[in-house]
Amino acid sequence: MGAEHAATSASRFGRLVPLLGLAVLAALPAVLTPYTQDLVLKIAVFAIFALSLELLVGTTGLVSLGHAAFFGIGAYAAVLFTGGVGSLPAALAWLAGDGGAAPLLKLLALSVGFAALYALFVGALSLRTTGVYFIMVTLAFAQMAYFVFHDTKVGGGSDGIFLYAKPVLEIGGTTLIDLDRKSHFYYFTLGALAFTYGVLALVNRSRLGHALAGIRVNEQRMRAAGFRTYGYKLAAFVIAGALAGLAGFLVGVKDGAVNPELLSWHESGAVLLMIILGGIGSLRGAVLGAVAFTLLKELFQSEALLGPLAGHWQLTLGLTIIAFVALLPKGLIGLKQRLAGASHG
Repeated sequence: MGAEHAATSASRFGRLVPLLGLAVLAALPAVLTPYTQDLVLKIAVFAIFALSLELLVGTTGLVSLGHAAFFGIGAYAAVLFTGGVGSLPAALAWLAGDGGAAPLLKLLALSVGFAALYALFVGALSLRTTGVYFIMVTLAFAQMAYFVFHDTKVGGGSDGIFLYAKPVLEIGGTTLIDLDRKSHFYYFTLGALAFTYGVLALVNRSRLGHALAGIRVNEQRMRAAGFRTYGYKLAAFVIAGALAGLAGFLVGVKDGAVNPELLSWHESGAVLLMIILGGIGSLRGAVLGAVAFTLLKELFQSEALLGPLAGHWQLTLGLTIIAFVALLPKGLIGLKQRLAGASHG
């Protein structure tokens, strides 16, 4: 009974951890400097991006190397459809604004919608393959999207494009949300992170989530049980793409500019490293991985701390991640279990 009570208490506390973390983040602006606030926002955006990939890799068992395509498409849509850019095809130009204040809900819907639409297209084709072939097909589709923005006038070429006007939510002439204001953007991003985490937590507990977990363990057995696994995997792929588009929307608005590197395979590899670092199969692990990866990258790029070594940050970051993976095969989320096991031993 004592062990069961302890397990129940630990489970309840575990459910409260995300809420406590969100409450701490909500209170931070009072003490943050502009630099640290920007760093927190960067972590929150990458946490949403990592959570979206976690649905594919951790829940469904689909390793994708093209997830940055949806991230980049969401970011480009946020910039292109504000109006004033002048590089949209005629078929899509009517969706853009007149160059004034950009409606927040419209831009958000376009960013998420176009990312989800491309995810539907890519998933419908790539999910007919498995294993390493699936990885390569997703990478190929991401590279196709990359070169569309890199080599055409739509995306401004290799230099990218700048955001003309940041989104605003107005009702009855009253401005409720203006993402040009730092405080508004900060809390909007936290809300997006809470929304993403909540949606994926609900998915994991739903019939869809249980089916995806079964597919990860043994897809053939799920098919024998009567599940049409292709449809379930496609649903997960589209949801993950839409959430990556949400992260892209936020990074486009935050930075005020986008470039083709947002769609590169380097970004896909980075977000995959985040969920590996945090612990595959856990939503909290995906968030922890985003935090750790971003902070480590900032640390190793700091000339004030590392001097000339900062110029070789890719090497030091790579060696650090290798050490983490070797010492913590279950990621940072498994650190508590590892320490408890060592103490018991």
